[in-house]
Amino acid sequence: FAMSLPKLTAARIAWVIQQVAAYIERQRRSFRHGAASLSQNQKAVMASFFPESTMNSARIVMLKGIRIGNPPFYEELVQMGFERGSLPDFAHMGAITFVDTVVSHEPFTNELLFHELVHVVQYQKLGLADFASKYVRGFLSGGSYEAIPLEMNAYELDARFTAGPTKPFSVEAEVQEWIDAGKF
Repeated sequence: FAMSLPKLTAARIAWVIQQVAAYIERQRRSFRHGAASLSQNQKAVMASFFPESTMNSARIVMLKGIRIGNPPFYEELVQMGFERGSLPDFAHMGAITFVDTVVSHEPFTNELLFHELVHVVQYQKLGLADFASKYVRGFLSGGSYEAIPLEMNAYELDARFTAGPTKPFSVEAEVQEWIDAGKF
């Protein structure tokens, strides 16, 4: 459900976007070295939906006994007027994608991996800075995690995959369609 969020100035929005992009890059660097390539089985399941280059560049890691904490700049967001409960809570997310590195709090199911690989494609098409900008602006305009267009796109595509895992489609083409239509 959407919450009322504080109205931020353009400068504050730019600051938040910059913080998000820097956080994503730091997390990617921190987890990338310990992350594994997709298994041959995972690649076989995903091959009808994702380009080989995406599957080859993606890395995955499953955390055991620890969870990713919320970004350090959340405190400043609360001071700007955000309610703690309105911000996405990283500890409750199944997995988080940092550019091409997927960090999971739970075992990788095909559905979870698919959803996160959609984000990898979004990053590939948009770049980190544009992804961060569209993520923050989507959250601010929608008022919730569920209303972020980048998430809506990933959930829509993973629902299609789950409903028909043997019916191939190009995630890359679908993401490009959303970009071209200005849906992000």
